[in-house]
Amino acid sequence: MKDMPSACGQPQPDLLCSGTKMFLFWCLPSCAFALGFFVPPRLKTVLWSLSLGFMGTLCLLNALQCGRIHCFFTGPFLVLAAVTSLGYGIGLLPFGPSGWKWIGNITIGFF
Repeated sequence: MKDMPSACGQPQPDLLCSGTKMFLFWCLPSCAFALGFFVPPRLKTVLWSLSLGFMGTLCLLNALQCGRIHCFFTGPFLVLAAVTSLGYGIGLLPFGPSGWKWIGNITIGFF
């Protein structure tokens, strides 16, 4: 069984241990997600689906690569939030007029 590192400095590379990678892979997409609160629904669909999907995919890769426990939980959740955003944005999910608020609040609450 593989040893799971708990902090930076372990032999397995952790994307969160590099300031540049952390900024590019999580801070910029998080800003794109935050921007989505202030734009029309079509642009919100694009921003939220892409940013959440990107961060979720990278979390899953990071979890598999270095074993960071947090990423095992946030990765699938962020991918699910991205799919939910896309589904609601294109009209497949009937969440009513408050759907964006629900998606946004639950996503922020999970972080």
